[in-house]
Amino acid sequence: MAAAADPASRTRATTVPAFVDWSGGYVGLQASAGASYGAFDFGRTTIGTRTVPAFRTGDTTGSRDQGQDATTAVGGLFGGWIWQTGQWVYGIEADLSGANLKRPLSLATPGFGYEAVNPDLSLIRAKTDLYGSLRARLGYSFERYLVYASFGLAGANSRFLATYLDLAGGGVSTARAEQSYLGFTLGAGVQFAFHPNFALGIDYRYVDLGESRRFNLGTVPGLTGGPVSTRTSATSNQMFARLMWFPEGLRLPPEPDEIAPHDPYNGDTGRFSLHGQTTLIAQGVPGFRSPYRGEQSLVPGQTQQTTTATAFLGFKLLEGTELYYNPEFSQGFGLSGTTGVAGFVNGEAQKAGAAFPRLRSNRYFVRQTFGLGGEIEDVPDGPNQVATRRDIERITVIAGKFALGDFFDGNKYAHDPRVDFFNWSLWASSAWDFPANLPGFTQGVVAEYNRKEFAIRAAYTQVPKQPSSDVLDPRVFDRAGFNIEFEGRYRMPELDRPGVLRLGFFSNVGNVADFREVAALTQAGVFEDAVTATALTRRPRRKTGFYANLEQELTDDLGMFARASFNDGRNESLSFTDIDRSFSGGFSLKGTAWGRPNDTVGVGAAVNGITRAHQAFFDVGGLGLLIGDGRLTRYAPESAFEAFYAVSLTKAMTVTFDYQHVENPAYNQDRGPADFFAARLHVDF
Repeated sequence: MAAAADPASRTRATTVPAFVDWSGGYVGLQASAGASYGAFDFGRTTIGTRTVPAFRTGDTTGSRDQGQDATTAVGGLFGGWIWQTGQWVYGIEADLSGANLKRPLSLATPGFGYEAVNPDLSLIRAKTDLYGSLRARLGYSFERYLVYASFGLAGANSRFLATYLDLAGGGVSTARAEQSYLGFTLGAGVQFAFHPNFALGIDYRYVDLGESRRFNLGTVPGLTGGPVSTRTSATSNQMFARLMWFPEGLRLPPEPDEIAPHDPYNGDTGRFSLHGQTTLIAQGVPGFRSPYRGEQSLVPGQTQQTTTATAFLGFKLLEGTELYYNPEFSQGFGLSGTTGVAGFVNGEAQKAGAAFPRLRSNRYFVRQTFGLGGEIEDVPDGPNQVATRRDIERITVIAGKFALGDFFDGNKYAHDPRVDFFNWSLWASSAWDFPANLPGFTQGVVAEYNRKEFAIRAAYTQVPKQPSSDVLDPRVFDRAGFNIEFEGRYRMPELDRPGVLRLGFFSNVGNVADFREVAALTQAGVFEDAVTATALTRRPRRKTGFYANLEQELTDDLGMFARASFNDGRNESLSFTDIDRSFSGGFSLKGTAWGRPNDTVGVGAAVNGITRAHQAFFDVGGLGLLIGDGRLTRYAPESAFEAFYAVSLTKAMTVTFDYQHVENPAYNQDRGPADFFAARLHVDF
């Protein structure tokens, strides 16, 4: 009997693997739309025996240019081979990518006669157009995922074009040079098998190309002393979205629901919860009308990319007591550095963007639940939720670091830019200035009383030390944020469908400036400009407002949402964006009608506005959290339309295509309209 059972057991293990066997060869395509950042350093530059104190325009760092971050699109081909022992994976991979990474160095330096000359006429421009690498990979396979680290050699080819103005006789001379580099690369990534022959992945690399030999770049007309010579070095941070083809095929584990019927709660799940997500958004805006630009204007003709990767760790300390921790990597920037549109167009873009993956402890909090008896509900295991049973009537207290959007202003159809709408004015009540640091998190306490028909929740939290500050103010008794929300659950009699209405109120005290005061002092000439007036007149002031948030199920597949939000519009906002009143709404439709029940189509629109005092602030050159064109003489409400289609490739992977149209970005009739195109890859487990 035992001998007969063993082969059957081995057969089942082969037929239903617990993880992907990645063994074999593969090839693929990789692309990075605006998520590769290069710092190019020019070393000691000389004309003959004299050192040129070269610096970028506007830079005063002295004789060495400390490098300039430049953004580019990179894309190309790769291929490799994988060996696997159990769940451990190792392999080798080579790739070749084209790039368009350009960096300027100004020679408009004192002592050589160029300081009074347009620096654009006396430049050395560097262009890196080809990258390649040979890397070893070591990783771990689980379910349909492979998480890996990589290291190896990297090379690149760069070209240099020098343009010199003849100060004596006029005219321009040019010189060219070409250099090759060989350095090293370190990286990490994750890939997900969504088909027996295909996988999607996200791959990060740090590339250090080392330093070149000294090379000549012609001579400067009218200056004696010999040829111009320099030495260069380069580093870059690159983030790729990748599509991989495995011609020999992969053995995939089944989805959990294919092994056993779905059980929303399992008492054997234990005390731990582990989940994760990664989201990559590539977004671009083509040209549009832009007669002038301010410091925080939307710039035409650009692409950018953002990437986040989060772990959701949970632990049940005692029955009713849970501890959660969320470390998160993020990289990239929103368009124009997440500026230029009040209702910004990428919900994953942060004002704390970085050219390299930055690790933050975004959430750490304890949740204590006090059951009040009566009916019990089962809660499945999920992100920041250990599987449990709890009383429907209960009091819950949360203390620690979190995002206020975790508990307030929820909406099943428009609340998460990782899976639904991108625009800030569609997934949030955008006139609600919720307290937060630059990535959107704060510290404090939330308390909630819940019943089947309604819930009431309130929060008392820290605010930033000043607008757009990453540092939270410790003076919580003098400067803090207070939020309260009523959530009513009902069933519409005409449709016999559930709905939820949320009504929220907030009152924050923070170190901010008064709009009318800044405008008056700037116009009177008391301060040189509005930015100075803003910084020097900030003091503790209060901002209050409210929002209404509706979600209504219309059919099994169709839902509707609507929001309205207002604030007093007298003082600067601290955390979110430059909106004093906002109306938004739309629809979300599942794809059951065309045989794709897990796909989602969303359409929505928003109209945002600001008070007259806020308009006067921008008209004298004030800068807000996200916008500031330098003047605002032709005000108009900012309006946005968004449509997206989210394609569910598997239970864990979704690819979304998104379009947005924005009229009067930053409330400026002189700018736009602008159209935005984006693609999003989201994977979770």
